[in-house]
Amino acid sequence: MKRITVVVYIGLVVLLAVATVVEQLRGTGFVEQHVYHTWWFCALWALFGAGVLVAIVGRRLWKRVPLLLLHASFLVILLGAAFTFLEGKSGYLHLEEGETARSFVDGEDMRRLDLPFALRLDSFRVAFYPGTDAPADFRSYVTLEQEGNVSRVCISMNHILSVEGYRFYQSSYDDDGKGSVLSVGYDPWGIGLTYAGYWLLGLSLLALLVWRSGEFRRLLRHPLLRRGGMLVLLFLPVGWLQPAWAAGITPVPLSDADSLKQTQVIYHDRVVPFNTLALDFLKKLTGRTAWGGYTAEQVVLGWMRHPEEWQFVPLIQVKDKELRKRLNLKDGHARLADLFDGEHYKLQGLWDGGAGNGREKTRLDKAILDVDEKVGLILMLRGGTLFRPLPDDGSIAPLSHGKVRAELFYNSIPFSKLLFMVNLTLGVLAFSLLLYAGVRRHRDGAALAGSRPKALAERLLSVLLLVSCLFHTVGYGLRWYIGGRIPLSNGYETMLFLAWAILLIACLLRRRFPFMMAFGFLLSGFTLLVAYLGEMNPHITPLMPVLASPLLSLHVSLIMMAYALFAFMMLGGVLALCRRESGEMLMLLSRLLLYPALLLLGIGIVLGAVWANQSWGRYWAWDPKEVWALITFMVYGLAFHSQSLGWFRRPCIFHGYMVAAFLVVLMTYFGVNYLLGGMHSYANG
Repeated sequence: MKRITVVVYIGLVVLLAVATVVEQLRGTGFVEQHVYHTWWFCALWALFGAGVLVAIVGRRLWKRVPLLLLHASFLVILLGAAFTFLEGKSGYLHLEEGETARSFVDGEDMRRLDLPFALRLDSFRVAFYPGTDAPADFRSYVTLEQEGNVSRVCISMNHILSVEGYRFYQSSYDDDGKGSVLSVGYDPWGIGLTYAGYWLLGLSLLALLVWRSGEFRRLLRHPLLRRGGMLVLLFLPVGWLQPAWAAGITPVPLSDADSLKQTQVIYHDRVVPFNTLALDFLKKLTGRTAWGGYTAEQVVLGWMRHPEEWQFVPLIQVKDKELRKRLNLKDGHARLADLFDGEHYKLQGLWDGGAGNGREKTRLDKAILDVDEKVGLILMLRGGTLFRPLPDDGSIAPLSHGKVRAELFYNSIPFSKLLFMVNLTLGVLAFSLLLYAGVRRHRDGAALAGSRPKALAERLLSVLLLVSCLFHTVGYGLRWYIGGRIPLSNGYETMLFLAWAILLIACLLRRRFPFMMAFGFLLSGFTLLVAYLGEMNPHITPLMPVLASPLLSLHVSLIMMAYALFAFMMLGGVLALCRRESGEMLMLLSRLLLYPALLLLGIGIVLGAVWANQSWGRYWAWDPKEVWALITFMVYGLAFHSQSLGWFRRPCIFHGYMVAAFLVVLMTYFGVNYLLGGMHSYANG
């Protein structure tokens, strides 16, 4: 039965991965009809559940309570999912103001199903962030009539109405703002059982860490933990060059520009200092924070005061070589005048000839759209629609003096850019020297441990790691303070959090495992480099209404912490495969990290399911992001079974598996965002 269970387990992992690809090719409805809602898919999970039950009995897991709870949680979750699939109902209810409804529309066969009570929509309101047009919440004020009792309640994003097993969620609304669409769910048994399984899963994962006779505590007592590694590092200062050329235009006095830095305006649905607007404008146009000796404020004021001169200044960055060729550009920057031939907009002609017809956009098409967005920014600035001045009537609360100073300080220091350059430099050097130390030890048979250069190098590296972590914490904390929320709402911010988690873990483990300092520098550097180079949103913006939930912050932060631990395990695997003599100790470290990593990932997935259930009424929707998070949990969960799967006890195979498994993490975070899409695709921007 064990072999059958393993085969079914691996088969489910492969099937889930293939299903997400098929969904991208054939659509969500196709995979729901032919995979997720089929009898054979349910039968596979039932067979897996039977295998888990056999393992509980066959291995007498009642003698090891945490393992019993862990495996039992899987059975309870599967049972809850079965009740949801068989007995649950879902649909929608459309209400106009003053209308009373006693039924809702079933989402599958579009039949109307009766409700044991009545709902009347009294009014619908959209709440906006102060002084902006960005929606902060959608609220339906309804009257509930139930067995002679009348009560008035508000249904909003992340705030549901639950009555007699029926759950109502704010879904959408009519264009005229006079009607509301509510999602309806009825699942009295499935949700309760599934949540019970979630509690069991969380408790069992925590118990695995504290259980005195468990594997994790035994690994902590391993004698290899008393030994350390060897690190040597060199520090190279990194700088950047400013452009040395400038255009012949009417100069804007620096005093005028500096006087506007702290002036508050409304930009991107947020009250910001003028400095933030100016930097954003210049970065989007040129990719730089200053240009030709001019500050960002001088550039913006120049466009506002002398647009007839600045239209002949080559400010618009054009990255694509083919587009530069078609526009007859000599270098990588275009003038606004280069893009117009009289009244004719050249990009429009290129777009009409190169895109359209419903086909997928080419590289040239994307380059045209990128430049067109930059042109749009200039036209919005000239037209006075890029930003709005803060009104003097007090209708919009201005930022406090402390927040303005904090934002100016945050804008003045490129935290991510500095850290990725410094940390990558240190990480590459330290990791290379780790390999060199291993080769030297193997060749000379000399024990480098305990040498004075080693001790000095470790102390220096430890100090630099702490400084790097503190520097990043300050930058991340400033972003939190400025935005008024934990920075986890888009891809850029989650990468910042991941880098912080990596640095924190490296700091905590640096004494017991000195080589973790090199790992911390290298992994955090790569993470920040991806954030810097990727098409992610570095700007601080208000949260979408559905994201305004504390569960989201916990969900994302816990999963990012898990990914950080998986990254350490991957890098440890690479080092072990290059230095075979370190394989046993690095396997011990990875097996230790595997426990908290699975704990964080498991609880993160559970919190995501609870958040989804509170937001739109489904704790599991087989969205590609959800599916790949489950795949990640299952792939790493397999490595737990070293006693029953003997090949995981061999360091070479174990480390190779850890390296390969990290590809699943990369697919879960990046691949889903950029290749598969789904409800979670907003995370990349």
